[in-house]
Amino acid sequence: MSSTATPPEARDSGATLHWRALEGLYASAPVNQLFASSLEITEEGYSRIIFQVEERHYHAAGAAHGTIYFKMLDDAAFYAANTLVTDRFLLTTSFNLHFTRPVRIGQVVAEGRWISGRRRVLVAESRLIDSEGEEIGRGTGTFQRSRISLSGLAGYAQALR
Repeated sequence: MSSTATPPEARDSGATLHWRALEGLYASAPVNQLFASSLEITEEGYSRIIFQVEERHYHAAGAAHGTIYFKMLDDAAFYAANTLVTDRFLLTTSFNLHFTRPVRIGQVVAEGRWISGRRRVLVAESRLIDSEGEEIGRGTGTFQRSRISLSGLAGYAQALR
């Protein structure tokens, strides 16, 4: 997964406006108020979510519950795929998870990358990296175009203004 910055000539392009609007959509989702997290999109087909795992996310055995893995892996893959779709909100139709290490307190990064598909169904993968640079989880999802217009969603539309 690349960390290439957006070239200066593309900064005000339609694609970049779409990416900023997707970031606004993420920030506006009520569920994201439950997590200290932020979305960054720097190029087509790629997203990055930085979030803080806190003890309140733990299960009874002292590590983050699997819902944290799913939430962040799904979101990272979803937003990577939605960079390629400028008119419709995508829906997750399936998602596979692989847990490799426990998530503990601290910063975790979810990186998403589009793999294939551009029309009706898109495939994207994601991975979680802990503060020590270790991969702690991985996922692959399929996403389908919905009937929901992105421009009709307040968080997306507000970011375009």
